[in-house]
Amino acid sequence: MNSQFVVWFDDYDPAHKPRIGGKNASLGEMIEAGLPVPPGLAVTTEAYETLRGNTHVASKVRALLAEVDHDDPAGLRRTSERIRSTIEAVGVAPPVEEAVREAYAELSRRCDEENLPVAVRSSATAEDLPDASFAGQQDTFLWIHGADNVVNAMRRCWSSLFTDRAISYRHETGHDHEVIAMSVGIQQMVEPTAAGVAFTLNPSDGDRSQIAIEASFGFGEAVVAGEVTPDNFLVDKVLLEVHRRTISPKHTELVLSDNGDGVVWRNVEPERQRQPSVSDAELVEIACMAKAAEQHYGTPQDVEWAIDRHLPEGRNVMLLQSRPETVWSRKGRRTVAKPNSGFMDGIVSTLLSPVHARGKAATSTGDDDGRD
Repeated sequence: MNSQFVVWFDDYDPAHKPRIGGKNASLGEMIEAGLPVPPGLAVTTEAYETLRGNTHVASKVRALLAEVDHDDPAGLRRTSERIRSTIEAVGVAPPVEEAVREAYAELSRRCDEENLPVAVRSSATAEDLPDASFAGQQDTFLWIHGADNVVNAMRRCWSSLFTDRAISYRHETGHDHEVIAMSVGIQQMVEPTAAGVAFTLNPSDGDRSQIAIEASFGFGEAVVAGEVTPDNFLVDKVLLEVHRRTISPKHTELVLSDNGDGVVWRNVEPERQRQPSVSDAELVEIACMAKAAEQHYGTPQDVEWAIDRHLPEGRNVMLLQSRPETVWSRKGRRTVAKPNSGFMDGIVSTLLSPVHARGKAATSTGDDDGRD
């Protein structure tokens, strides 16, 4: 297999990061740290550069970008569509296509499933820049199976580097369109009963003794994209007790289609709409996993997670993405003990570690009394 174009997550090395973007690098690093991440691989930026090396495509994209009027949103959308159509109409370079097809076949073998359903996710190198936030501006494609569809989804990820939102943001922040490159992640798909995000602090006030969890039925993209009003929970980071819970009426969910060919929106049955999307036991697992990610990276995290319906309870919470929390983390940590009280600092550090918290959760027999 051509390692120039493919890096497996479980073979990740920090030297790979410039070639696979921040999102894919994070997945590789979390697997290396022993966190529960579905297996997969990254198609490197060298593969994207074969597209950029097509002089016809490069010159046409450059000319279209030069014509953009950033004060005309409708015109910008039309230009974005023309650029994306230009990119998606070009065939993938044969060595790249061969490497991706071989890698997808190998991933299917490793997961013991023919034509394995995968998520195909964009991972732009711009996501790592300290002075800008590009994350979420490119596309993700869910429940893709079959090599032809994987290659097509990869090409669409490449073109999503030129969404109208991404073009506008790069213009506003002064980043060169021709410097930023695109890697693509191909990862085993999780079919979730519920999914969402977790912050290893309270995003309303920055309190690092709490974990805030948002959850809804089905695939987590509905929560991340703001398409549903999720359930909200606050969990004590030390005691792993639920201090606050808000169960929202959940009218729709993003789920696997009946024929298994993709994901669709479906109405939630009336009797389920006001039921919690996750159990207390699942909240504890999510909180412990989020704490482990925070301990690994050494800073508060914004975590995407999913509960795999095909795995047994206690091993069914999967980590899909972890990135630094970017609002309160930049304001500095609030002092828990006096500056010279090193002994107390050590106790606090121990209490906040995921190992201690798991032990506490395992020995606790009391019911949760933190319900609203």
